[in-house]
Amino acid sequence: MGMDWMAVLQKKNQLAKIVEVNRVTEKYGLTLSEKEAELILGEKNNALKAQRRVEFGEGITPKIIYEFCDSDFIDQNNYVDTLIRLQEIFYAYKNEMQDEISDDELLHFMREQFDQVCYGDLGYLEGTCLTIFAQAIRAGYSGHKASEGYGGYGDFDEVKRWDRDLYLEALYDLF
Repeated sequence: MGMDWMAVLQKKNQLAKIVEVNRVTEKYGLTLSEKEAELILGEKNNALKAQRRVEFGEGITPKIIYEFCDSDFIDQNNYVDTLIRLQEIFYAYKNEMQDEISDDELLHFMREQFDQVCYGDLGYLEGTCLTIFAQAIRAGYSGHKASEGYGGYGDFDEVKRWDRDLYLEALYDLF
């Protein structure tokens, strides 16, 4: 009986924290109802079970919300689905990286790639950027520690990006 009471109290506190985040996200046109917050928490618990992880305290969800709320690729229409998917991706890659990276470093990396490389494509974030990053982490890459997860993806990115120099090189080859 004591465990049920503790679980209910923890859920109530987590819901309150997620809804409280609305004060910050409102200025970006993003809000969560209590029902949406409950859905996000339920999906978080499913992701934790699927990844065989345990979480204490307020959890990662408020941090994800704070990290991503001002992204140009998130709006009210995709907000809940995006948060649910980001939670799933986060937990999967904490496992893939064997917890060799802090929560904040992983979130910073995810956000930077989400905006600058993936342009809001969660499939590309998970299937390419995070897969390559996880391989680098498991191989001993530690550059993320000094930068707190920012920058550095270009050091091990296998995909040559279209940029000004590449454009000029291609143009030169044509003429």
